[in-house]
Amino acid sequence: MDLSQFRRDYLLGGLSRKDLNPDPQKQFSLWFEQARNTTAIPDPTAMTLATVGPNGQPSQRTVLLKYYDEKGYVFFTNFESRKAREMKENSRVSLLFVWLDLERQVQINGISERISTAESAKYFMTRPKESQIAAWVSSQSHTLSSRQILLQKFQEMKTKIGEGKVPLPSFWGGYRVVPEEIEFWQGRKSRLHDRFLYTRSDSAPSGWAIERLAP
Repeated sequence: MDLSQFRRDYLLGGLSRKDLNPDPQKQFSLWFEQARNTTAIPDPTAMTLATVGPNGQPSQRTVLLKYYDEKGYVFFTNFESRKAREMKENSRVSLLFVWLDLERQVQINGISERISTAESAKYFMTRPKESQIAAWVSSQSHTLSSRQILLQKFQEMKTKIGEGKVPLPSFWGGYRVVPEEIEFWQGRKSRLHDRFLYTRSDSAPSGWAIERLAP
């Protein structure tokens, strides 16, 4: 299938150096709030997480950002999943937010680290009960012979828990990505896009150096 003519121009606006906040976390917060308030973007928290396996093979998947602050960007998963196993071996990861209706994307490169059990428990208790139960019954990324078996395990656990509280699984919790680089990309006409890269720098007043990159 030839897709060479499948294209559109990006005309919504541009991004100037003078418009950037010196702190990339604050710049991200501004863009995130704009994405959240754009009805055409149903899930602005969706982000691609890229990890690298021991054989050098990258892998990607979509995860959901659950909260962020000056320390980094937090998501949750099973500690026995492929991404968790790969992060244990190589903590360097990359996140990518794509908000095409705003003609924007944000790439975050940094170091992943497990958050505390207390932090994980605090979030776990906010999840719908059936989502809590699902965390118990899914051996994420492992081979599953049939969906029926998964549903059966779910129903068995649901019956076992009954009206009681669902405890935090010891094999489930959160990771924080501590950023070392953050790139903001804004689409522009004729593919002359705007790209600005923040890199941690002890010599910069804000702690971050900012450079414009060629598109």
